Amino acid sequence: MSRGRDYLGTYRLTRLIRAGQTTQVWEAENEADGQKYALKVLQPNFKKNAEEIRFLKHEFEVAGEFRHPNVIRIYELNTKSELMFLVLELYDKPNMKIALRQGTHDISQIAPKVIEQAAEGLFYVHEHGWIHRDVKPDNFLVSEDGDVKVIDFTIAEKKRGGFSKWFSRTKIQGTRSYMSPEQIRGDALDARADIYSYGCVLFELLGGKAPYTGSTPDELLEKHLKASVPSVLTVNPDLTPEAANLISRMMAKDRRHRPESMWEFLKEFRGIKLFKLKIGVKPVDPNQTSDF
Repeated sequence: MSRGRDYLGTYRLTRLIRAGQTTQVWEAENEADGQKYALKVLQPNFKKNAEEIRFLKHEFEVAGEFRHPNVIRIYELNTKSELMFLVLELYDKPNMKIALRQGTHDISQIAPKVIEQAAEGLFYVHEHGWIHRDVKPDNFLVSEDGDVKVIDFTIAEKKRGGFSKWFSRTKIQGTRSYMSPEQIRGDALDARADIYSYGCVLFELLGGKAPYTGSTPDELLEKHLKASVPSVLTVNPDLTPEAANLISRMMAKDRRHRPESMWEFLKEFRGIKLFKLKIGVKPVDPNQTSDF
């Protein structure tokens, strides 16, 4: 660090937001303009790690030009300080995984808004030619009002066209609980891979658990490849059959049976009811007498 432990360049580190194995995310104030930002910083023991350096550079290449209210803004890649770091918009909200751990009831109040905003963010990413490849609850920041930011483009991949679409392979990366079958096989990907993963996210968001579990990583991947698609109605009967059917189709093993694009998903989602009853409204007891 250039000016003691509390500084990276002109940025004064004010609070550690979260720490991962290879990076830390800090709240920081830039002395140059007095504004607050989030810094995604390489951990000191990874500062010369070629792969981690490549990941940060790649994330900036992917998202440095993104401008959408539901996608985190990345302003700068700083390579001149002792530790390489990204400068991001400060959006100090918990990710969806943390919200789910606090119980699905609270997030169900804002679920329709969360689902729509997250899908709009992913659609924007797809329209700019990228496949996220790591769509999971951890990579959506969610405010208490249901506003969403898509984050983490570390392993995003450029959508392929022409002959490369049919004859190339892709590096097998992602998070096992949410990976599409074609991602597991290493096939060339399109937006429907993210749609599958997002279907798994919606299953967990609305059902409180991931659609598949396994006692080993290989067993979990095998279920994504071959197990029948579970219905979210089995874990949340308050959903409408239309909503459950849409989520099941998003998780189809054959991508040809999924919505063609995130825009197609949004159009269908906006035309159906999510819950059978309004959130928080209890069924009326037919034996209860009226007060009037």
